[in-house]
Amino acid sequence: MSFSSLGLHNKLLAVLDSLGYAAPTPIQLAAIPPVLAGHDVMAGAQTGTGKTAAFALPLIQRHLERENANSAIRVLVLTPTRELARQVHQSFVKYSEGLGMRSVVAYGGASINPQIDALHDGCDVLVATPGRLLELVIKAMIDVTSIETLVLDEADRMLDMGFITDIRRILKRLPETRQTLFFSATFNDDVFALSKTILQQPKLIEVAERNSAATKIEQQFFEVDKSRKAALVAYLIGAKNWQQVLIFTRTKQAVDVLAKELEKDGISTAAVHGDKSQGARDRGLEAFKAGRVRVLVATDVAARGLDITQLQYVINFELPYNAEDYIHRIGRTGRAGQAGLAVSLVSRKEKYLLDDIEKLIGGTVSLQWMQGFEPGLHEQDEVTSSKRKPSKKALRAKALGNGSKNKPSAGRARRR
Repeated sequence: MSFSSLGLHNKLLAVLDSLGYAAPTPIQLAAIPPVLAGHDVMAGAQTGTGKTAAFALPLIQRHLERENANSAIRVLVLTPTRELARQVHQSFVKYSEGLGMRSVVAYGGASINPQIDALHDGCDVLVATPGRLLELVIKAMIDVTSIETLVLDEADRMLDMGFITDIRRILKRLPETRQTLFFSATFNDDVFALSKTILQQPKLIEVAERNSAATKIEQQFFEVDKSRKAALVAYLIGAKNWQQVLIFTRTKQAVDVLAKELEKDGISTAAVHGDKSQGARDRGLEAFKAGRVRVLVATDVAARGLDITQLQYVINFELPYNAEDYIHRIGRTGRAGQAGLAVSLVSRKEKYLLDDIEKLIGGTVSLQWMQGFEPGLHEQDEVTSSKRKPSKKALRAKALGNGSKNKPSAGRARRR
C-alpha cells in the first residue's frame, strides 16, 4: 500500500515523496487511519519502525484540513527526555515543511526564554518534557485549553522516571474532551493502568509481539567478571574494528569511569548522562553522529532519543534494572529494517536481571564465554552478600538519580 491510500493530503504526500518515503510501515498503516478518525489510540511497535510518523502525519493532515487557522496550540506531545523531545520536534518540522505548521520544543536544562519567544511567535504543535511544560503553565506562559490531541510518547519511560504526578497535574489542566494517543515500544502494567484512566475506548494497535526486539538485531550475551568488563569492551571494539558503538551503563558514575578507561585505550569516546549540561550532551551526541568519536557511553537517558539509521552496535555494559529498558536500548540499532548487533555483558550478580529479560522476550538466551575473558570463580566482588539486597525498584531509582537523599551514617563511607 502507499501513503496516498491512507487519504493523506496531496501537499503532505509531496513532502513524503521528497523525503524518499515510498510506502508506510506496518505501524503507520495501522495507526494513521484511527488517528485521522479522531479515536484514542494505544499503539505499540518495535523501535525504529516509524512510530513518530504514525502520529505526526495524521496530525499534520488535520492541520491542513482545519478551516480556522487562528494561532493556538492544538497538539501537545509529552516525552520523557530532552533528547526524545528534540527528535520528535525535528520530525514534525521535517514532515510539515512548507505546510504552514509551527512546532516548538520545550525542555528543562536549557534557558526558558528562547522557548517562550518561540511560543509567542506562534505554535500549533508543542513537544515538551513534563517538568518544563508545567513550568510554562504555572507561569501562565502558554494556554493549553485549546489542545485537541495529547500524545504520550514512550509513556512507560515517563512512569519509570517518576513523572506520574506531573502527568496527572498536566491532565487536570487540559480539556476533558480531547484525543489521547499512547505510543511506545513496550507496554507494562503501569501503562495499561494509566491508559484506563485517561483513554476513551482506545484502539489497541500492536503490529508485532508485545515487548519484542526487531528481528534483524542479533543478540549476544557474554558472562564476564565485573572487573574485566571494560577490558572486554575495549577488546571487542578494537579487535573487531567496530565503528559507532553505543554503550549503556546504569549509572552516571559508571558512564564517566568507562569513558575514561576507553580513552586510555586509545578509543575516542563521548559521555552522555543527566548531570551533563544540555550543551555538553548535544556536543557529545553530534560528535558521535558525525563519526568524530567512535564510542558514545550513556545512561538510559539516550535510549529513546537517539536515532541513527546506520548504527550497527550496541553494548549493554550493565543490564538494566527494568527489563523493558533492554528492548529500548538494543532498539537503537537495527533501525528502519537495518541489521544490528546487541552485545550484553553479564556478571554473576546480574543473572537475576537476565531472568527478567528472558521472561519479557518470551525465550531463553545463551550465555557465552569470550576466550581470554572467562569468568573467574574466585572473584570476591561477585560473591553473594549475606545482607539483604535492595529491591530492583530502589536500585533503578538510584541509577536514575531519584533515590533517597538521606546522608550516609556518620563514620561510614557511602558505597558507590
